[in-house]
Amino acid sequence: MLHLDLDAFFAAVEQRDKPSLRGKPVVVGGVGGRGVVSTASYEAREYGVRSAMSTREARARCPHAAFLSGRFHAYREASEQVMGLLRAVSPLVEPLSLDEAFVDLARADLPDLEVDTVTAFAQDLRSRVREATHGLTASVGVGTSKFIAKVASDLDKPDGLVVVAPGTEQELLRPMSVSVIPGVGPATSERLRRVGIHTVAELESVSEEELVRLLGKASGHGLFHLARAQDDRPVEPERETKSVSVEGTYDTDLTDRRLMEGLLTRQAGEVAARLRKHGLSGRTITIKVRLHDFTTLSRSTTLSSPTDAAGTIARLARSLLTDLDTSGGVRLLGVGVSGLADWVQEDLFGETTDQEEEPLPEIEVPHHSRRTWAPGMDVVHAELGKGWVWGSGRGVVTVRFETAETPAGPVRSFPEDDPDLSPWRPPDPTPETAGEPA
Repeated sequence: MLHLDLDAFFAAVEQRDKPSLRGKPVVVGGVGGRGVVSTASYEAREYGVRSAMSTREARARCPHAAFLSGRFHAYREASEQVMGLLRAVSPLVEPLSLDEAFVDLARADLPDLEVDTVTAFAQDLRSRVREATHGLTASVGVGTSKFIAKVASDLDKPDGLVVVAPGTEQELLRPMSVSVIPGVGPATSERLRRVGIHTVAELESVSEEELVRLLGKASGHGLFHLARAQDDRPVEPERETKSVSVEGTYDTDLTDRRLMEGLLTRQAGEVAARLRKHGLSGRTITIKVRLHDFTTLSRSTTLSSPTDAAGTIARLARSLLTDLDTSGGVRLLGVGVSGLADWVQEDLFGETTDQEEEPLPEIEVPHHSRRTWAPGMDVVHAELGKGWVWGSGRGVVTVRFETAETPAGPVRSFPEDDPDLSPWRPPDPTPETAGEPA
Protein backbone atom coordinates (compact mmCIF):
# COMPACT_ATOMS: atom_id res chain seq x y z
CA MET A 1 0.00 0.00 0.00
CA LEU A 2 1.13 3.54 -0.79
CA HIS A 3 -0.13 6.70 0.91
CA LEU A 4 0.52 10.04 -0.77
CA ASP A 5 -0.01 13.34 1.06
CA LEU A 6 0.56 16.67 -0.68
CA ASP A 7 2.58 18.93 1.62
CA ALA A 8 0.78 21.96 3.15
CA PHE A 9 -1.45 21.70 0.09
CA PHE A 10 -3.54 24.90 0.07
CA ALA A 11 -0.62 27.07 1.15
CA ALA A 12 1.72 25.37 -1.34
CA VAL A 13 -0.67 26.10 -4.22
CA GLU A 14 -0.76 29.75 -3.17
CA GLN A 15 3.04 29.94 -3.03
CA ARG A 16 3.28 28.26 -6.43
CA ASP A 17 0.88 30.73 -8.04
CA LYS A 18 2.14 33.83 -6.21
CA PRO A 19 5.92 34.20 -6.73
CA SER A 20 6.25 36.94 -4.11
CA LEU A 21 5.09 34.47 -1.39
CA ARG A 22 7.56 31.70 -2.13
CA GLY A 23 9.67 30.91 0.92
CA LYS A 24 7.51 33.13 3.13
CA PRO A 25 4.86 32.27 5.76
CA VAL A 26 1.41 31.80 4.26
CA VAL A 27 -1.82 31.03 6.12
CA VAL A 28 -4.98 29.95 4.29
CA GLY A 29 -8.38 30.04 5.95
CA GLY A 30 -10.73 32.52 7.55
CA VAL A 31 -9.21 35.98 7.60
CA GLY A 32 -11.77 37.58 9.93
CA GLY A 33 -11.83 37.74 13.71
CA ARG A 34 -13.76 34.48 13.99
CA GLY A 35 -11.84 32.72 11.24
CA VAL A 36 -9.97 29.42 11.54
CA VAL A 37 -6.70 28.33 9.91
CA SER A 38 -7.21 25.72 7.21
CA THR A 39 -3.56 25.27 6.17
CA ALA A 40 -0.29 26.90 7.16
CA SER A 41 2.88 26.80 5.09
CA TYR A 42 5.94 25.24 6.69
CA GLU A 43 7.42 28.73 7.08
CA ALA A 44 4.36 29.71 9.17
CA ARG A 45 4.51 26.47 11.16
CA GLU A 46 7.94 27.49 12.43
CA TYR A 47 6.10 30.20 14.40
CA GLY A 48 3.62 27.72 15.86
CA VAL A 49 0.76 28.28 13.44
CA ARG A 50 -1.31 25.11 12.96
CA SER A 51 -4.47 23.95 11.21
CA ALA A 52 -7.70 24.52 13.20
CA MET A 53 -6.05 27.35 15.19
CA SER A 54 -8.05 30.56 15.35
CA THR A 55 -6.91 33.19 12.88
CA ARG A 56 -6.61 35.64 15.77
CA GLU A 57 -4.01 33.45 17.48
CA ALA A 58 -2.24 32.78 14.17
CA ARG A 59 -1.88 36.52 13.58
CA ALA A 60 -0.46 36.95 17.07
CA ARG A 61 2.10 34.20 16.50
CA CYS A 62 3.06 35.21 12.95
CA PRO A 63 1.85 38.75 12.18
CA HIS A 64 4.02 39.06 9.08
CA ALA A 65 2.41 36.05 7.33
CA ALA A 66 0.21 36.43 4.26
CA PHE A 67 -3.34 35.59 5.36
CA LEU A 68 -5.37 34.42 2.37
CA SER A 69 -9.02 33.37 2.10
CA GLY A 70 -8.45 30.49 -0.32
CA ARG A 71 -9.06 29.67 -4.02
CA PHE A 72 -10.83 26.33 -4.22
CA HIS A 73 -10.82 26.18 -8.01
CA ALA A 74 -7.01 26.13 -7.96
CA TYR A 75 -6.89 23.45 -5.26
CA ARG A 76 -9.42 21.30 -7.12
CA GLU A 77 -7.45 21.56 -10.37
CA ALA A 78 -4.18 20.53 -8.72
CA SER A 79 -5.91 17.66 -6.92
CA GLU A 80 -7.40 16.34 -10.16
CA GLN A 81 -3.95 16.35 -11.77
CA VAL A 82 -2.51 14.26 -8.94
CA MET A 83 -5.44 11.83 -8.69
CA GLY A 84 -5.31 11.30 -12.46
CA LEU A 85 -1.61 10.48 -12.20
CA LEU A 86 -2.28 7.96 -9.43
CA ARG A 87 -5.08 6.26 -11.36
CA ALA A 88 -2.74 5.93 -14.32
CA VAL A 89 -0.41 3.71 -12.26
CA SER A 90 -3.05 1.61 -10.47
CA PRO A 91 -6.80 1.08 -10.87
CA LEU A 92 -7.13 0.93 -7.08
CA VAL A 93 -6.88 4.52 -5.81
CA GLU A 94 -8.83 5.74 -2.78
CA PRO A 95 -8.88 9.54 -2.40
CA LEU A 96 -9.32 10.62 1.22
CA SER A 97 -9.48 14.35 0.48
CA LEU A 98 -8.20 16.79 -2.12
CA ASP A 99 -4.61 16.28 -1.00
CA GLU A 100 -4.20 12.63 -0.01
CA ALA A 101 -4.95 9.14 -1.29
CA PHE A 102 -4.14 5.45 -0.89
CA VAL A 103 -2.87 3.38 -3.83
CA ASP A 104 -2.79 -0.42 -3.96
CA LEU A 105 0.58 -1.23 -5.51
CA ALA A 106 -0.36 -4.88 -5.98
CA ARG A 107 -2.39 -3.69 -8.98
CA ALA A 108 0.34 -1.40 -10.33
CA ASP A 109 2.52 -2.52 -13.25
CA LEU A 110 5.53 -3.51 -11.14
CA PRO A 111 7.82 -6.49 -11.70
CA ASP A 112 7.63 -7.35 -7.98
CA LEU A 113 6.88 -5.80 -4.60
CA GLU A 114 10.38 -5.95 -3.16
CA VAL A 115 11.54 -2.97 -1.09
CA ASP A 116 14.00 -1.74 -3.73
CA THR A 117 11.36 -1.93 -6.47
CA VAL A 118 8.64 -0.05 -4.63
CA THR A 119 11.15 2.52 -3.37
CA ALA A 120 12.27 3.33 -6.91
CA PHE A 121 8.64 3.45 -8.04
CA ALA A 122 7.65 5.84 -5.23
CA GLN A 123 10.61 8.12 -5.94
CA ASP A 124 9.62 8.31 -9.58
CA LEU A 125 5.99 8.95 -8.64
CA ARG A 126 6.94 11.88 -6.43
CA SER A 127 8.96 13.36 -9.29
CA ARG A 128 6.00 13.02 -11.64
CA VAL A 129 3.69 14.70 -9.13
CA ARG A 130 6.08 17.62 -8.84
CA GLU A 131 6.25 17.92 -12.64
CA ALA A 132 2.49 17.58 -13.23
CA THR A 133 1.61 20.19 -10.60
CA HIS A 134 4.43 22.60 -11.51
CA GLY A 135 6.31 22.29 -8.26
CA LEU A 136 4.07 20.86 -5.55
CA THR A 137 5.74 18.29 -3.30
CA ALA A 138 4.30 15.14 -1.75
CA SER A 139 5.27 13.00 1.21
CA VAL A 140 4.86 9.30 0.52
CA GLY A 141 4.73 6.25 2.77
CA VAL A 142 4.73 2.62 1.64
CA GLY A 143 3.88 -0.36 3.81
CA THR A 144 2.07 -3.66 4.01
CA SER A 145 -1.23 -2.00 5.04
CA LYS A 146 -3.08 1.29 4.84
CA PHE A 147 -2.31 1.97 8.49
CA ILE A 148 1.45 1.50 8.11
CA ALA A 149 1.56 3.47 4.83
CA LYS A 150 -0.22 6.40 6.50
CA VAL A 151 2.12 6.35 9.48
CA ALA A 152 5.14 6.17 7.15
CA SER A 153 4.06 9.19 5.08
CA ASP A 154 4.07 11.35 8.24
CA LEU A 155 7.62 10.43 9.26
CA ASP A 156 9.66 12.54 6.84
CA LYS A 157 7.64 15.65 6.00
CA PRO A 158 7.82 17.64 3.85
CA ASP A 159 8.85 16.07 0.54
CA GLY A 160 9.87 12.75 2.08
CA LEU A 161 9.64 9.05 1.33
CA VAL A 162 9.57 6.23 3.90
CA VAL A 163 9.21 2.56 2.95
CA VAL A 164 8.52 0.17 5.83
CA ALA A 165 9.94 -3.26 5.07
CA PRO A 166 7.66 -6.23 5.76
CA GLY A 167 8.27 -7.64 9.22
CA THR A 168 9.48 -4.35 10.74
CA GLU A 169 6.06 -2.78 11.37
CA GLN A 170 5.83 -3.43 15.12
CA GLU A 171 9.42 -2.31 15.67
CA LEU A 172 8.43 1.00 14.03
CA LEU A 173 5.20 1.42 16.00
CA ARG A 174 6.16 0.43 19.53
CA PRO A 175 7.94 3.68 20.59
CA MET A 176 5.19 5.87 19.12
CA SER A 177 2.36 7.57 21.01
CA VAL A 178 -0.98 5.77 20.92
CA SER A 179 -2.35 8.83 19.09
CA VAL A 180 -0.67 7.55 15.92
CA ILE A 181 -3.43 4.94 15.64
CA PRO A 182 -6.51 5.98 13.62
CA GLY A 183 -9.46 6.70 15.86
CA VAL A 184 -7.37 7.55 18.92
CA GLY A 185 -8.29 11.19 19.47
CA PRO A 186 -7.91 13.36 22.58
CA ALA A 187 -10.73 11.62 24.50
CA THR A 188 -9.45 8.10 23.86
CA SER A 189 -5.85 9.15 24.51
CA GLU A 190 -6.88 10.59 27.87
CA ARG A 191 -8.80 7.44 28.78
CA LEU A 192 -5.75 5.32 27.98
CA ARG A 193 -3.42 7.70 29.80
CA ARG A 194 -5.44 7.31 32.99
CA VAL A 195 -4.63 3.59 33.03
CA GLY A 196 -0.97 4.13 32.21
CA ILE A 197 -1.02 3.50 28.47
CA HIS A 198 0.99 6.11 26.53
CA THR A 199 2.81 4.24 23.76
CA VAL A 200 1.89 1.59 21.24
CA ALA A 201 4.19 -0.83 23.07
CA GLU A 202 2.20 -0.31 26.27
CA LEU A 203 -1.05 -0.72 24.33
CA GLU A 204 0.25 -3.96 22.82
CA SER A 205 0.71 -5.43 26.30
CA VAL A 206 -3.00 -5.05 27.14
CA SER A 207 -5.38 -7.91 26.42
CA GLU A 208 -8.24 -7.54 23.98
CA GLU A 209 -10.75 -8.16 26.77
CA GLU A 210 -9.32 -5.31 28.84
CA LEU A 211 -9.38 -2.91 25.86
CA VAL A 212 -12.99 -3.81 25.15
CA ARG A 213 -13.83 -3.12 28.80
CA LEU A 214 -12.07 0.26 28.64
CA LEU A 215 -13.20 1.47 25.24
CA GLY A 216 -16.13 -0.61 24.10
CA LYS A 217 -16.31 -3.55 21.73
CA ALA A 218 -15.66 -1.81 18.39
CA SER A 219 -12.83 0.49 19.56
CA GLY A 220 -11.22 -2.09 21.82
CA HIS A 221 -11.20 -4.77 19.13
CA GLY A 222 -9.81 -2.35 16.54
CA LEU A 223 -7.02 -1.00 18.74
CA PHE A 224 -5.98 -4.48 19.79
CA HIS A 225 -5.25 -5.40 16.17
CA LEU A 226 -3.78 -2.06 15.03
CA ALA A 227 -1.34 -2.09 17.96
CA ARG A 228 -0.01 -5.28 16.39
CA ALA A 229 0.09 -3.72 12.89
CA GLN A 230 -2.81 -5.94 11.81
CA ASP A 231 -4.85 -4.06 9.20
CA ASP A 232 -6.53 -5.82 6.29
CA ARG A 233 -8.63 -2.92 5.01
CA PRO A 234 -8.63 -2.84 1.19
CA VAL A 235 -8.26 0.24 -0.98
CA GLU A 236 -11.79 1.27 -1.99
CA PRO A 237 -11.68 3.17 -5.29
CA GLU A 238 -15.44 3.69 -5.50
CA ARG A 239 -17.06 4.58 -2.23
CA GLU A 240 -20.79 4.25 -1.81
CA THR A 241 -22.52 7.58 -2.24
CA LYS A 242 -23.34 8.88 1.22
CA SER A 243 -24.93 12.21 0.32
CA VAL A 244 -26.11 14.42 -2.52
CA SER A 245 -25.52 18.16 -2.24
CA VAL A 246 -25.41 21.43 -4.16
CA GLU A 247 -23.43 24.51 -3.14
CA GLY A 248 -22.97 28.00 -4.50
CA THR A 249 -20.32 30.62 -3.76
CA TYR A 250 -21.17 34.27 -4.41
CA ASP A 251 -18.97 37.18 -5.45
CA THR A 252 -20.96 39.55 -3.25
CA ASP A 253 -21.79 38.65 0.35
CA LEU A 254 -25.51 37.95 0.70
CA THR A 255 -27.44 39.80 3.41
CA ASP A 256 -31.04 39.59 2.15
CA ARG A 257 -32.76 36.72 3.99
CA ARG A 258 -35.50 36.35 1.35
CA LEU A 259 -32.86 36.02 -1.33
CA MET A 260 -31.05 33.33 0.68
CA GLU A 261 -34.31 31.42 1.14
CA GLY A 262 -34.92 31.59 -2.60
CA LEU A 263 -31.43 30.28 -3.35
CA LEU A 264 -31.87 27.41 -0.88
CA THR A 265 -35.17 26.55 -2.56
CA ARG A 266 -33.50 26.43 -5.96
CA GLN A 267 -30.68 24.27 -4.60
CA ALA A 268 -33.19 21.94 -2.96
CA GLY A 269 -34.80 21.45 -6.36
CA GLU A 270 -31.44 20.54 -7.90
CA VAL A 271 -30.70 18.07 -5.09
CA ALA A 272 -34.11 16.46 -5.50
CA ALA A 273 -33.58 16.13 -9.25
CA ARG A 274 -30.23 14.37 -8.70
CA LEU A 275 -31.80 12.04 -6.15
CA ARG A 276 -34.57 11.04 -8.55
CA LYS A 277 -32.11 10.66 -11.42
CA HIS A 278 -30.20 8.01 -9.44
CA GLY A 279 -33.26 6.41 -7.86
CA LEU A 280 -32.34 7.62 -4.35
CA SER A 281 -34.01 9.35 -1.44
CA GLY A 282 -32.75 10.55 1.93
CA ARG A 283 -33.80 11.20 5.50
CA THR A 284 -31.37 13.90 6.69
CA ILE A 285 -31.49 17.42 5.22
CA THR A 286 -28.51 19.68 5.90
CA ILE A 287 -27.69 23.26 5.04
CA LYS A 288 -24.17 24.64 4.87
CA VAL A 289 -23.51 28.36 5.35
CA ARG A 290 -20.11 30.01 5.01
CA LEU A 291 -20.11 33.48 6.54
CA HIS A 292 -18.22 36.56 5.35
CA ASP A 293 -15.26 35.75 7.63
CA PHE A 294 -14.95 32.17 6.29
CA THR A 295 -16.60 30.62 9.35
CA THR A 296 -18.57 27.60 8.13
CA LEU A 297 -21.79 26.57 9.88
CA SER A 298 -24.16 23.68 9.26
CA ARG A 299 -27.55 22.64 10.56
CA SER A 300 -29.49 19.44 9.89
CA THR A 301 -32.77 17.72 10.60
CA THR A 302 -33.87 14.12 10.09
CA LEU A 303 -37.20 12.85 8.78
CA SER A 304 -38.94 9.68 9.93
CA SER A 305 -38.79 8.32 6.37
CA PRO A 306 -36.71 9.13 3.25
CA THR A 307 -37.86 11.65 0.65
CA ASP A 308 -36.87 12.89 -2.81
CA ALA A 309 -39.45 15.72 -2.84
CA ALA A 310 -38.05 19.16 -3.65
CA GLY A 311 -40.81 20.84 -1.64
CA THR A 312 -40.00 18.96 1.53
CA ILE A 313 -36.25 19.48 1.19
CA ALA A 314 -36.70 23.19 0.45
CA ARG A 315 -39.09 23.78 3.36
CA LEU A 316 -36.75 22.13 5.85
CA ALA A 317 -33.69 23.92 4.44
CA ARG A 318 -35.41 27.29 4.87
CA SER A 319 -36.43 26.44 8.42
CA LEU A 320 -32.85 25.49 9.29
CA LEU A 321 -31.65 28.88 8.06
CA THR A 322 -33.78 30.65 10.67
CA ASP A 323 -31.47 29.35 13.43
CA LEU A 324 -28.40 31.11 12.02
CA ASP A 325 -27.21 34.70 12.34
CA THR A 326 -26.38 35.78 8.78
CA SER A 327 -26.47 39.54 9.37
CA GLY A 328 -22.76 39.90 8.65
CA GLY A 329 -23.08 38.44 5.16
CA VAL A 330 -22.95 35.00 3.56
CA ARG A 331 -20.48 33.93 0.89
CA LEU A 332 -21.60 30.31 0.39
CA LEU A 333 -24.91 28.44 0.67
CA GLY A 334 -25.49 24.74 0.24
CA VAL A 335 -28.18 22.10 0.64
CA GLY A 336 -27.50 18.38 1.08
CA VAL A 337 -29.41 15.18 1.69
CA SER A 338 -27.85 12.16 3.42
CA GLY A 339 -29.05 8.96 5.03
CA LEU A 340 -29.71 7.70 1.52
CA ALA A 341 -32.02 4.86 0.53
CA ASP A 342 -33.20 3.43 -2.77
CA TRP A 343 -36.89 3.79 -1.90
CA VAL A 344 -39.36 6.54 -0.97
CA GLN A 345 -42.09 6.28 1.67
CA GLU A 346 -45.28 7.67 0.20
CA ASP A 347 -46.78 10.29 2.50
CA LEU A 348 -50.39 9.32 3.14
CA PHE A 349 -51.33 12.91 3.93
CA GLY A 350 -49.72 14.41 0.85
CA GLU A 351 -47.43 16.67 2.86
CA THR A 352 -44.24 15.85 0.95
CA THR A 353 -45.42 16.49 -2.58
CA ASP A 354 -43.86 19.16 -4.72
CA GLN A 355 -47.27 20.58 -5.55
CA GLU A 356 -47.44 22.25 -2.14
CA GLU A 357 -44.75 24.73 -3.18
CA GLU A 358 -45.97 27.98 -4.71
CA PRO A 359 -44.28 28.95 -7.98
CA LEU A 360 -41.18 30.99 -7.23
CA PRO A 361 -40.09 34.08 -9.13
CA GLU A 362 -36.77 34.11 -10.94
CA ILE A 363 -33.92 34.58 -8.46
CA GLU A 364 -31.23 37.05 -9.34
CA VAL A 365 -28.21 37.54 -7.12
CA PRO A 366 -27.58 41.29 -7.05
CA HIS A 367 -24.25 42.68 -8.16
CA HIS A 368 -23.68 45.55 -5.78
CA SER A 369 -21.36 48.36 -6.70
CA ARG A 370 -19.49 47.60 -3.49
CA ARG A 371 -17.64 44.38 -4.29
CA THR A 372 -16.05 41.96 -1.89
CA TRP A 373 -12.29 41.67 -2.41
CA ALA A 374 -11.04 38.69 -0.42
CA PRO A 375 -7.29 38.49 0.27
CA GLY A 376 -5.65 36.12 -2.20
CA MET A 377 -8.49 36.06 -4.74
CA ASP A 378 -7.63 36.15 -8.44
CA VAL A 379 -8.40 39.39 -10.27
CA VAL A 380 -7.80 40.85 -13.69
CA HIS A 381 -7.24 44.49 -14.70
CA ALA A 382 -8.13 45.77 -18.14
CA GLU A 383 -4.63 47.18 -18.68
CA LEU A 384 -2.33 45.49 -16.17
CA GLY A 385 -3.60 41.92 -16.59
CA LYS A 386 -3.93 39.19 -13.96
CA GLY A 387 -3.02 39.50 -10.31
CA TRP A 388 -4.32 38.82 -6.83
CA VAL A 389 -5.76 40.83 -3.98
CA TRP A 390 -3.11 41.85 -1.48
CA GLY A 391 -5.62 43.58 0.78
CA SER A 392 -8.64 45.87 0.85
CA GLY A 393 -10.45 48.32 3.10
CA ARG A 394 -11.76 51.87 3.35
CA GLY A 395 -12.84 51.88 -0.26
CA VAL A 396 -9.45 50.77 -1.64
CA VAL A 397 -8.26 47.41 -2.99
CA THR A 398 -4.54 46.66 -3.36
CA VAL A 399 -3.41 44.18 -6.00
CA ARG A 400 -0.11 42.50 -6.74
CA PHE A 401 0.19 41.81 -10.45
CA GLU A 402 1.91 38.46 -10.91
CA THR A 403 1.13 34.90 -11.92
CA ALA A 404 2.79 31.53 -11.50
CA GLU A 405 4.66 32.10 -14.78
CA THR A 406 5.98 35.61 -13.98
CA PRO A 407 8.47 37.05 -11.50
CA ALA A 408 7.22 38.75 -8.35
CA GLY A 409 5.17 41.64 -9.66
CA PRO A 410 4.33 45.24 -8.81
CA VAL A 411 1.71 46.34 -6.28
CA ARG A 412 -0.99 48.86 -7.22
CA SER A 413 -4.02 50.26 -5.39
CA PHE A 414 -7.41 51.11 -6.88
CA PRO A 415 -10.83 52.30 -5.77
CA GLU A 416 -12.79 49.16 -4.88
CA ASP A 417 -15.40 50.03 -7.54
CA ASP A 418 -12.84 50.61 -10.30
CA PRO A 419 -14.57 49.42 -13.51
CA ASP A 420 -11.26 48.17 -14.95
CA LEU A 421 -10.75 45.71 -12.08
CA SER A 422 -12.82 42.54 -11.76
CA PRO A 423 -12.63 39.10 -10.12
CA TRP A 424 -11.20 36.36 -12.32
CA ARG A 425 -12.98 33.03 -12.39
CA PRO A 426 -12.12 29.81 -14.21
CA PRO A 427 -14.72 28.39 -16.62
CA ASP A 428 -17.81 27.09 -14.81
CA PRO A 429 -17.69 23.37 -13.96
CA THR A 430 -20.36 21.04 -15.28
CA PRO A 431 -23.62 20.95 -13.27
CA GLU A 432 -22.76 17.50 -11.90
CA THR A 433 -19.51 18.74 -10.33
CA ALA A 434 -20.51 22.30 -9.40
CA GLY A 435 -19.92 23.36 -5.83
CA GLU A 436 -17.06 24.23 -3.53
CA PRO A 437 -15.44 21.54 -1.45
CA ALA A 438 -15.36 21.86 2.28
